[in-house]
Amino acid sequence: MKIQSFEFNLFGVNTYVVWDESTKDAAIIDPGMASSDEQRTLIDFIEMHQLSVRHLINTHLHIDHTLGNDLITQRYNTPTEAHSAEAPLGQARAAQAQMFHLRIPTPSPLQIGVELNDGDRIPLGKEYLQVISVPGHSPGSIALYCPQSGFVITGDALFQGSIGRTDLPGGNHAQLISSISNRLLTLPENTIVYPGHGAPTSIGHELRYNPFI
Repeated sequence: MKIQSFEFNLFGVNTYVVWDESTKDAAIIDPGMASSDEQRTLIDFIEMHQLSVRHLINTHLHIDHTLGNDLITQRYNTPTEAHSAEAPLGQARAAQAQMFHLRIPTPSPLQIGVELNDGDRIPLGKEYLQVISVPGHSPGSIALYCPQSGFVITGDALFQGSIGRTDLPGGNHAQLISSISNRLLTLPENTIVYPGHGAPTSIGHELRYNPFI
């Protein structure tokens, strides 16, 4: 499985494109494009690599991770795939934009088209992404684990040397620590961690050195 990251919008969201080299089947994860230039950057990459976008997946539905959802859905006919517990955040995108004082056109409510649950497997060619429920940063936060290629996309649950904030509506610090400790840090230590913001790390590194765990 191949993976490419892009850093978009003023929050520095990591948007990921994951694809199977043989079939070119691809998933876009947390599309955060906030400008036409950022949109073009992502679309040009997909076209250059001749990818077939099969999935649009959100680790959670905070506004900074969903700014590009509408474009991807319209262009590739891919419904938003997310945990059902994120539905209230999707409906409240306009309120989220106002809370963060974003100077953007008022975003429409975001509907979850495919509900993801813990343990679901999302196929991409010969491999798959396994859904891991990691609530705490938000009620329905998920991580996406690819056991064959040895990586996990953690959204805003686990970062290099840090963890997600829990002071936003629906956040729960104790729940987040439990999710990280019991659902993420139990993965193989050589698993590469691709977070929602910042640089990649590994499960082993965070197990040993993350001061929040």
